[in-house]
Amino acid sequence: MTVLRKSGFGILALLGSIGLSLLVSPQARAQQDSSVLFQNVRIFDGKNGELSAPSNVLVRNNKVEKISTATITTDAQVIAGGGRVLMPGLIDAHWHAMLVRPTPASALANDVGYTNLLAAAEATATLMRGFTTVRDMGGPSFSLKRAIDEGLVVGPRIYPSGAMITITGGHGDFRQLSELPRTVGGMLSRMERIGGSMVADSPDEVRLRAREQLMQGASQVKLTAGGGVASPHSPLDVSTFTEPELHAAVEAAENWGTYVAVHAYTPVAIQRSIAAGVKCIEHGHLMDEATARLMAEKGIWLSTQPFVDLSGASALGPAELDKMRQVVAGTDRVYGFAKEYKLKTAFGTDILFSQALAEKQGAMLTTLTRWYTPAEALIMATSTNAELLGMSGPRNPYPGKLGVVEEGALADLLLVDGNPIDNIKLIEDPAKNFVVIMKGGKVYKNLLVGDRSK
Repeated sequence: MTVLRKSGFGILALLGSIGLSLLVSPQARAQQDSSVLFQNVRIFDGKNGELSAPSNVLVRNNKVEKISTATITTDAQVIAGGGRVLMPGLIDAHWHAMLVRPTPASALANDVGYTNLLAAAEATATLMRGFTTVRDMGGPSFSLKRAIDEGLVVGPRIYPSGAMITITGGHGDFRQLSELPRTVGGMLSRMERIGGSMVADSPDEVRLRAREQLMQGASQVKLTAGGGVASPHSPLDVSTFTEPELHAAVEAAENWGTYVAVHAYTPVAIQRSIAAGVKCIEHGHLMDEATARLMAEKGIWLSTQPFVDLSGASALGPAELDKMRQVVAGTDRVYGFAKEYKLKTAFGTDILFSQALAEKQGAMLTTLTRWYTPAEALIMATSTNAELLGMSGPRNPYPGKLGVVEEGALADLLLVDGNPIDNIKLIEDPAKNFVVIMKGGKVYKNLLVGDRSK
């Protein structure tokens, strides 16, 4: 019996040591020891419109360790830049990772396993377009984020909001009329069970739903404070949450050290949100000058999108198409206010229900040159967007510097075959022009392997 006990303890100890070793996969151990040297690159650092002199950049583990115009001696893997431009990975501040490829109907009807597989495929495509980070503004992306972070799926960093919080009939309420009346405390609808949207019709319900998203790992909380384009029961002009309801979400988020962002187009929806303590307005295309002035005075972020045509509206019905026309008509105005009042402005795409449109993610970025210089547009999509991400405070899932190429920053890097400041259209063809894509110090694409021409 004594022998058995000793043997049992020995087996347990052995299994314990094996289990501990399995916590760090071979890929993870290799990544911890990895280093890459980019030789002879011109750097766009994400903050300045000028390229650096020819430089060398050493990446060790997941960060930029050293940048020098002098030779760096190391045993690292060498990537010969050949004078190409090294820049930060792009950031999309308004993305819906789970809602790009399905249709509205299939997003509700599909098995959630299939929906996650669709989203995983799109996540890989997103990273291969050079977007190394996205701020997810509504949808059940927590498991996808976990799979990416654990190396099971290739994709961008995700700052998740979790379910959009809406009111009965508000933007994000995709229930059928047959699902009414809603019983408070009763059975959840399909869209709520899968984590797409949550209906909340009082401050207490808002507080509960916000806390649920934070419990699951939300880095920020998303509410829909006004009407929207795609939702079937939501006129564009309506204001939805009351100020006490909005404040309940703000209080819950601030208790967790983070912030609330709201979908809002109209002056009333925006101003009510600001009064409640909201820190970031999504969209804002129908704002007026007084609202823009208020945002500037209060230091409120504007996260908006360059909607300049109806190219992404093919799946919309007549009523939704009319709402989209109103939004497009307001795009020049919102960017005009952003520039005039120097609003803190983030870039996002808000692509929904269209894989084909997602393939033009980079082209939407280049559309910013209608109002900004190429350098300003690229700065917005890198260091400025990273500043917005930093508002998550202790809920930031990726502490460290993003959106810049500097010593100590996280190594999310693109090597571009050409100069995107001179020709921002290079961003539109990432398959050809992004010859190296790195996230967290790991190379996910390298077209220069075996290239001896440069």
